[in-house]
Amino acid sequence: MLPHLGCTHALLLQGPAGPFFRRFAEELRAAGISVTKVNFHAGDRLFFPGPEAIDYRGSLEGWPEFARELITSRGIDAVFVFGDCRPYHRAAATVARELGAAVWAFEEGYLRPDHITLERDGVNGNSAAPRDPELYLRLHSPGGGSPPVEATGPTFGLSAWYSTLNALAFTLLRNQYPEYTHHRPLEAHKHTFWWVRGAARKLVFSVVERKLTEKLTGEISGRYFIVPLQVHCDFQLAHSSYPDVITFIEEVVSTFAEHGRSKDHILFKHHPMDRPFREYGALLRRLARRHDLGDRLIYAHDLHLPTLLKHAKGTITINSTVGLSSLHHGTPVKVMGTAVYDLPGLTHQGDLADFLRSPGFVDTHLYEAFRAWLERTNQANGNFYRRLPGQHFGTGVRWFGTDDADPTHR
Repeated sequence: MLPHLGCTHALLLQGPAGPFFRRFAEELRAAGISVTKVNFHAGDRLFFPGPEAIDYRGSLEGWPEFARELITSRGIDAVFVFGDCRPYHRAAATVARELGAAVWAFEEGYLRPDHITLERDGVNGNSAAPRDPELYLRLHSPGGGSPPVEATGPTFGLSAWYSTLNALAFTLLRNQYPEYTHHRPLEAHKHTFWWVRGAARKLVFSVVERKLTEKLTGEISGRYFIVPLQVHCDFQLAHSSYPDVITFIEEVVSTFAEHGRSKDHILFKHHPMDRPFREYGALLRRLARRHDLGDRLIYAHDLHLPTLLKHAKGTITINSTVGLSSLHHGTPVKVMGTAVYDLPGLTHQGDLADFLRSPGFVDTHLYEAFRAWLERTNQANGNFYRRLPGQHFGTGVRWFGTDDADPTHR
């Protein structure tokens, strides 16, 4: 059953590639909520055809006025988006709030791999989640446990298939939406090259890094900081002061060289979904030489992340959900951007230099209280690309419960 959304007519903008938004609309209709869907390119239309869908063929500049007229004329009181920082979504959110409509943002789960996020107002820097850790502690019932979580199973194949269909439709029928501007390159021929390159890199790095796990869990266990890199075009970078991943890397390396302990190492972990598009080996080798770090600076791609976190001294991230995974494994975290979990007492609140000298400890009780709150208010058990086993209607997601009496629910 859907959580309480408090709306009667929902406007759906762009969703993840695939049938998720069409399935979500089934659940909305079953709950008595009317649905309007806007398609911006042929990939959108492929996955959400039908009378509820309308095509927007204008420019980004003309979109706010179109959205204003649509929301007003149809009495729309809630807007749903996947990715709250996409340009069309940002513009629509501004208009919706001016007109008194709610804005709900879908995103990959804060708690991965078996959750998705649906959060009022937005995620991370746009989140309305309370910043007072005492509030989470007061609401938490120790020993109450978390709701059972069902594994979603492997989803990469379906995700890749839907992404391929989306790119093909966008490319072959682009002339039908001539003024649309996507937030990242989506042409099918470019993606074909990138993913072939990504497969080749995966093969190479699996050989090159074969003995690295042994070193990290043995010789230097507890003596390295892990830096999980985010996808180069991740909109979550907007919730930080960094214009790109490279600027972040350069700052972290220079700070580690100046303030890190001489016996410690720093490990940069490439994002697996960014493998086809970016490779930072040459940059990191230059930085290691410039700062005389030698083998204290390590770059890896496909090592088992939970194993790395268990043996790390600390985690440094812009705002990746790896930070929450790190806290789960008891590894201290320093957030360099704006993350929903960057709370006093939960993550390191000093600067990066201080964290490198003394990362501190994880407050397990506060982490459990915060995680329980996430599971109650914005983390749904499920996946964007396949229904949970045994689920045959709608999204197949097990939605979280909301409680209007909960002072943290807005």
